[in-house]
Amino acid sequence: MARSGRYKVKFRRRREGKTDYMKRLALLKSRKPRVVVRRTNRYIIVQFVEFKGEGDEVIAYAFSKELEKYGWPYGGKNLPAAYLTGYLAAMRAKKAGVMEAILDIGRFPSTRGSRLYAALKGVLDAGIDVPHSPEILPDEDRIRGEHIVSFAEKLEEEGSLERQFSDYLRKGADPKIIPETFESVLEKISAISND
Repeated sequence: MARSGRYKVKFRRRREGKTDYMKRLALLKSRKPRVVVRRTNRYIIVQFVEFKGEGDEVIAYAFSKELEKYGWPYGGKNLPAAYLTGYLAAMRAKKAGVMEAILDIGRFPSTRGSRLYAALKGVLDAGIDVPHSPEILPDEDRIRGEHIVSFAEKLEEEGSLERQFSDYLRKGADPKIIPETFESVLEKISAISND
């Protein structure tokens, strides 16, 4: 570390590579709640966060593991799960009075059609206004899981379906009916959230 008297130590979260303070300041200047989308190795987390003087306050959130309660037997980190998690969080945020927000993807790379933008699509479809560019959102077929079905059918022809989808099959979930399951879970979330 530099020993000059003019050297200023950066904030701890900046040194750890966790927070980009320039980006955070730009988001806070909008004075809108933030849709914070984060992904872990196994799950997707969507939070609606509002800045307060003493710190950030979470208004509403959803965690992709919660989708199991609605009948989603598949993984919590795929594209359909990200969409459903965003939709669930947005329905909860609407109950809390949030009608518009701004997207915060943190330090994750901005890749067109990624899981982060699938969660954004779920937020948009739930009726919350978030500024975005339409070409970054994934296709409807990918959101419904059609790409997973075509991959599973290809593997079944090759005879290696059990090896690749062992987790799904162990739970009794057929990877070839993901779109139907997606639609039923989406209806359940809509019905419960509208009550």
